[in-house]
Amino acid sequence: MNDNLRHALINARLQPVDVAAHLAVDPKTVHRWLKGRIPYPRHRWAIAGLLEVEESELWPDLTHQQHALSDEVQAIYPHRWAVPRATWRHLFQSATHEIDILTYSGLFLAEDTGLIRLLISKAEAGVRVRLLLGDPKAPAVAARGVDEEIGPDVMATRIRSALALFQPLASTENAELRLHQTVLYNSIYRSDAELLVNSHAYGTPAAQAPVIRLRAIEQEAAASTYMSSFQRVWASAMPYKAER
Repeated sequence: MNDNLRHALINARLQPVDVAAHLAVDPKTVHRWLKGRIPYPRHRWAIAGLLEVEESELWPDLTHQQHALSDEVQAIYPHRWAVPRATWRHLFQSATHEIDILTYSGLFLAEDTGLIRLLISKAEAGVRVRLLLGDPKAPAVAARGVDEEIGPDVMATRIRSALALFQPLASTENAELRLHQTVLYNSIYRSDAELLVNSHAYGTPAAQAPVIRLRAIEQEAAASTYMSSFQRVWASAMPYKAER
């Protein structure tokens, strides 16, 4: 029996038939999962996202075997969309000193009003929040839109939408928003020593690209490389001033 999954369904006030409808599977399949059968990875990610919990909470032994590759590499997700919403919230909720975000638009975060409120509350509690978005006028931004086959102007439009949604956070003490013109090879989301790194693959939207979950444990390890990369982009970026 998978009591973790059963309790999560109860907490979410969902029935097996609701999960079956969401995943487009037979209700009997969901009952098999409740009895202990392990779902395919794509179904595990979808269930975790639906229940707003981390996959490890539902299948702790399995996810440890599959994802805990080392003390530093905590998990590897095949797509950004496969990262449970609860993982994003846990990442930023756990911050006690600083939160860093480096991306082009981050619109998927900006559209989450609950997450924006969480970031604001962290900044108000004294956590330093640094947000780096792409300059809508930068050639690298237009090139990224072409790479993703959405057109040179769409990425800039997404950034402008994100800037408007991030404005309440940017106006909060201890939070700062800057614009960069950098060619990004990765988007970086950091909370103290924890990082989610969304790799960029040519011709692939960021939501479809893999994400690595890292914990900084050594100065010369992989996590420190991404943290240093953020610092370099931050140093060259310009403070954002809202357009009038």
